[in-house]
Amino acid sequence: MSDVNAPALCPIPPRLVAAGAGSAEFRPLLDLADLVPGGMRRVSFGDLDLLVAETPAGIVVTDDRCPHMSAPLSLGTLDGCVVACVLHRGAFDLSTGETATFPTTGGLDADGMHHSPWAPAGAPPKPEPSESKATARALTRTRRLRFYPSRIRDGILEARVPAATQGVEG
Repeated sequence: MSDVNAPALCPIPPRLVAAGAGSAEFRPLLDLADLVPGGMRRVSFGDLDLLVAETPAGIVVTDDRCPHMSAPLSLGTLDGCVVACVLHRGAFDLSTGETATFPTTGGLDADGMHHSPWAPAGAPPKPEPSESKATARALTRTRRLRFYPSRIRDGILEARVPAATQGVEG
């Protein structure tokens, strides 16, 4: 049972549930009082780092790893439902799991379509990288975000976290 006055949880597409999370047991993540509206928090279970974000679509729990090059999304910015990564300026929609802005390095999207490198407005053009770096960039796939089913119990946000992860480190 969810708390009556608690914020809503963002519905997640079933196909984007993180591996092992669909049938895992619910584990406490944080007290809702520790999550400010429009804010993000990192919660760790062993070597699994989770991003908890409170968006206009509801609370979201996903990997705290950019689906491009694994930088912590919790170091980025949150604008509505879109979290921006600090590393290559990729932006990802926390309500759908999709890429909102492709990273500056270019590469493959989740469906295998190629995107060319780009520079943000007002920034100098990117120099051409070495051949091996250009090849690596071209073959780097930006995946969709993966989500952890969550619920609210007695003011505590809980999520289905695979049992292989050990100990909470918040």
